[in-house]
Amino acid sequence: MASADLLLHPVRLRIVQCLLGDRSRTTGELRADLPDVAPATLYRHVATLHDAGLLQVVDERRVRGATERTYRLRDPARVVGPAEAASMSVDEHRQAFTAFVAGLLGDFDRYLDSGDVDLARDLVGYRQAALHLSDDEMRQLLDDLVAVVRPLLDNRPSERRTRRMFTTVLMPGR
Repeated sequence: MASADLLLHPVRLRIVQCLLGDRSRTTGELRADLPDVAPATLYRHVATLHDAGLLQVVDERRVRGATERTYRLRDPARVVGPAEAASMSVDEHRQAFTAFVAGLLGDFDRYLDSGDVDLARDLVGYRQAALHLSDDEMRQLLDDLVAVVRPLLDNRPSERRTRRMFTTVLMPGR
């Protein structure tokens, strides 16, 4: 199954999102991260992602007679690579983008439902800007963003740090 097809399912997309940033999670931790997903459904979709090669097992340990596995993304850049994106049809892009936006909406809903919402304190925002850029200027902007964000991807969790989702969508404004 192609990576894009795997991620068209909202539960699988959310599992992958839980593992972004080189995070490793047990199925128990994923259950805590996704409390609205039934355990059997979660296990089935973790198995699907693992069987397809998107997830790898990085640890196994015995817990109360069962084997608890810890998973992480095998290659985060592989989720939907440039070659696969180029081979997708317009309808497949529409479906993939719909799944992506649905995941984003779900993340925001869970934040709003957390009961402790303060966008200013939590540094939450959503913005859109129209930029008039040549292709070269756009490439430079992307290079600059990568230069700023790439070193931050290596930050490890700590008491001082909050996991934040930095989401981008780039498209021509027509």
